[in-house]
Amino acid sequence: MVLLDFSMTPLGKGESVSPYVARCMEVVVASGLDYRLHAMGTTLEGELEEVLAVVRRCFEVLQTDCNRISCSIKIDYRKGPAGRLRSKVEKVQNLVNQPLKTSEAG
Repeated sequence: MVLLDFSMTPLGKGESVSPYVARCMEVVVASGLDYRLHAMGTTLEGELEEVLAVVRRCFEVLQTDCNRISCSIKIDYRKGPAGRLRSKVEKVQNLVNQPLKTSEAG
């Protein structure tokens, strides 16, 4: 199972890129994969081929009217079942022994 964190930004489209992020999020939601949107990007959980396909589709959606796109990707693979998107955060919260501000908590 893979966690893939990515941030995709069109360049030359002004200061706020939230409309472009929203277009990518429509792709993410339609994928059916578990995900977390956070202030600096989105984390997906799934098989490598699945998460890369989502990133590719986001690129294709933006490419229609963006002449330049910057994308950062970070991948964490670990053999085993799904659920790490949540369990990694819960483990740290348990070690700190107090609630932490996460994308889960809002």
